[in-house]
Parts: sequence; structure tokens; C-alpha cells
Amino acid sequence: MSRLDSLADPPVLFVDGAVMDYLATEAVSALRASSVVAAARAAKIEHDMAQAGFVPPPPVPKPHDNRDSVGSNTARPHSYVDEEDEAVRSRLEAIGLHVGANYAEKLCRDRPLFSDSLDAVKFICKELWVSCWDKQVDNLRTNHRGVFVLQDNTFKPLTRISSWEGRAETLKRAKLAAALPAGIIRGALSRMGLHGTVTPEITAPPHCTFQIKLPKNA
Repeated sequence: MSRLDSLADPPVLFVDGAVMDYLATEAVSALRASSVVAAARAAKIEHDMAQAGFVPPPPVPKPHDNRDSVGSNTARPHSYVDEEDEAVRSRLEAIGLHVGANYAEKLCRDRPLFSDSLDAVKFICKELWVSCWDKQVDNLRTNHRGVFVLQDNTFKPLTRISSWEGRAETLKRAKLAAALPAGIIRGALSRMGLHGTVTPEITAPPHCTFQIKLPKNA
């Protein structure tokens, strides 16, 4: 096989399968840093406009009571951390939305139109899942009223997620990592004319389920 590869024109290029997993992990870190910078820039603009009298000044935040925290005195409030993670999750899902839409268009180029929403979701479970994550969905359930549950017992993007800080932090990182695949699924469905919601549910990584909700008349 290696001799045949050497005769290919253009030459075949190979990438280690773990590269995309590591890239996705770094993308989360990069987007988190980017969100912090964007939030600081927005806060500065708001402050400058308040100083100039164009907008009312923002409310003064309540002082943080150290007695309410068992950690470091410099720990950030949970609400701030949650908002920061939500910003990262939204951006990851938006990236996945574009990727999934364009990729589905490529995969569907030479195949007939889907007969119904179930046919389209089966395409997601087979062709799209294999192309993106090297295996098919382990289980598909539906109530035949627009709700589909896709179960993957060893979801590839979550297999390398871990944290020395414990299970809670690992679960938190896994939920962020699942935002990009959720966007890919939603983007692929939208390119097929099916607009709905895709919600990842993770309790024990790498086990993951995605709940898809589509309009009943889809």
C-alpha cells in the first residue's frame, strides 16, 4: 500500500487522528481567552460612554463576602464564570453550525432528497457521524413527533477530556467540548431544511447523548 501511495498524484497526505482532538481542546482555551478580551473591551467602551454621559453608569456590584467562599479570596463569583463559559459555548456552537452546514452539503451532493425528518436524522447517525467521529451512533430513539435522541457510548471528542481538579471539572470541560459537535449536527440539519434545537447531555464522559427537537410538521 505504501508503494501505491507513493505513486499517487497529487501525493496522499496523512494527519494523525489525535490532532483534531487536541485542536478542539486548544480551540476552547483560545476562545475563552478571546471572550475575556472581548468582554474587557466592551466594558471599557461602556465605561467611556458612561463617563461621557451618553449612557447611565452601570450598577455598582455588591462586595464579595469572603465568608461565602471556602476557596481562595481571589476566586471569581460563579455567575461570572458561568457567563464566561456560556460565551465560549455559544461561539463554539456557531463555528460548528457553519462547519456542519458546509460539510453536509458536500456529503449530500450525490444522493437523492430525504423522504422525511427520520431519514435525515439516520443520515446524521451514519454518514455524518462516521465522517466526523469514525463510528456510527450506538442508539437512535424517537417519539415520531419531532424528538430524536442520539446516543454515543464512546463519543470521540470526549475520550481525551480529563481534569486533575476532579469529576465536576471534567464534566464541565466535556460539556464545553460537546458544543462544537452540537453545532455541527444543527448546521447539517439546517442545510437539509430542518431547523430545530440540538442539546447535548453528558453525565459520564465519554458517554454522550444529543437530543434533537424539530417542528412536528418537518
